[in-house]
Formats: sequence, C-alpha cells, structure tokens
Amino acid sequence: MDMTGTEHRGDPGEERGPQLGVGAVATRVNELLMVRRKHSPQAGKWSVPGGRVRRGETLAEAVVRELREETSLGGVCGPLMGWAEVFSDGQHHVVLDFEVTILDQGEPTAGDDAQEAAWIPVWTVPELPLVDGLAEFLADQGIIETLV
Repeated sequence: MDMTGTEHRGDPGEERGPQLGVGAVATRVNELLMVRRKHSPQAGKWSVPGGRVRRGETLAEAVVRELREETSLGGVCGPLMGWAEVFSDGQHHVVLDFEVTILDQGEPTAGDDAQEAAWIPVWTVPELPLVDGLAEFLADQGIIETLV
C-alpha cells in the first residue's frame, strides 16, 4: 500500500522480475566450450552453455541439464565462478556461472537452444559476437586475455 492506503499490484502485463539462469564454463587446453544462441535473448551471439533454472531444480542440476541439452556433452558442476545481471531484449536475467568438468570425450553437438556448439580457441573468443558482458567476465576469470 502507498501512503494513500491504495494497494498497487502492478500492470498485469508487467514482467514478474528477473529470471534465474545458469552458465556452464568448461575449458580444455586453450579452448572454451561455447554455443551460438538460437533464441532470444541475444539470438545469434556466442555464449557459454546455459539457460533458465526450472522450478524444483537445484543450480547444479540446471547446469548439467543445460550443458547436455545444448552440447550433448555430460559434465559435473563445480564451484561458482561469478554472476551477472543481464538486461537484454526487454528481459532481466540473473545468471550464475559455474566451473564445469566435461566427462565425455566426443565433440559437442548443437541441440535444443543452440545453433552451433564448439570448442573455441581462447585467443579467438574476443573476435566473436558475444552475449553482453561475457568478454569482461571471461577476462576477469583469466580465461581470455584482458580486454583493452
């Protein structure tokens, strides 16, 4: 209620707040596992595998599920590396990025929400069209060279 005693519930069409998402950060010698996004937000841009956390799902379960859905690779969720707030395409996401150990020896295959999935040499990552904030995050984590 405001000071006049009127209760405000917001516009029924108004979004309910940020969506919780996770990212899977997997590296191997001088390579980063990446996907090109098929759908909004930021369709066509490169990112680490990830997506929304489902109701009743732990963060680690969401990381492993999204990894498999987008790359066909199995993995184990490790420690939290960091988080980001992303405002894009009229949406608000809070994304928690976790270190991931890949269990499968095969190459990634794009599936679900990914146009492409590949191991990308880390020195070429900054040249790609990346989702907002990813380059800075990867540089802060020491995965790619510090941006100038």
